Amino acid sequence: MVHDPVSGADNRTVIVIPARYGSSRFPGKPLAKIGDTPMIVRVWQQAMRCKSTDQVIVATDHPAIQAVVEVAGGQCVMTPSELPSGTDRIAAALAGVDADIVVNLQGDEPLIDPHAIDIAVAALINDETAHMSTLATPILDQVDFFNPNVVKVVFNRKKHALYFSRSPIPFQDLSSVPPEIWGYRHIGLYAFRKSWLDYIVASSQADMEKTERLEQLRTLYLGGIIRVDLVDQVFPGVDTPEDIAIIESLLMNQ
Repeated sequence: MVHDPVSGADNRTVIVIPARYGSSRFPGKPLAKIGDTPMIVRVWQQAMRCKSTDQVIVATDHPAIQAVVEVAGGQCVMTPSELPSGTDRIAAALAGVDADIVVNLQGDEPLIDPHAIDIAVAALINDETAHMSTLATPILDQVDFFNPNVVKVVFNRKKHALYFSRSPIPFQDLSSVPPEIWGYRHIGLYAFRKSWLDYIVASSQADMEKTERLEQLRTLYLGGIIRVDLVDQVFPGVDTPEDIAIIESLLMNQ
């Protein structure tokens, strides 16, 4: 059964930043220094600049991450290491927290634009039919369109997601003139209605979610509505140690 979204003028918004210490490609990634600042602190600082948030919480499984966040003046909640996903970590961190809207902000996004978070929150507030909201940006490059690490999304005229995939969607006829826009790249930032977050965390994984390795497909499988709003840029994240130098270079250019 699809849960009715919570509507109303008062929407208490909480940003939760999941920050797990373990990573197969980059252990201790949240503590990696960008300049002189741990990455998780930079992400928290960006979140604190949002106009739409009432509270920012870092959800972690490691005391060293908790320590650097609290030294910076942030709020951090310890969560179990064995939680299966960032969404489960967010739900665990929200125990006893009053929230109507919950934003999932990844802990490896130090360049996230606070205004982009505000766009996602506003989209969910203004579209009372939606259970979640997220962002996308046009794909202008054929290489990105066929790259399985670039998640694609298709949506209808109401800006409601139809499907997310690592495959190139929609189909493009390569024998014709190349399109100006190949498709739309999904940006992994989510705003949930708290009631819907509780519902999906309590629900089993969908087969298509397992196949694509995309958690947001659980919402579509359950009959939920994901609102997709467009922004004009990608926010590079950190997946490997080599990405740190790229982020530092981008910050210097800014």
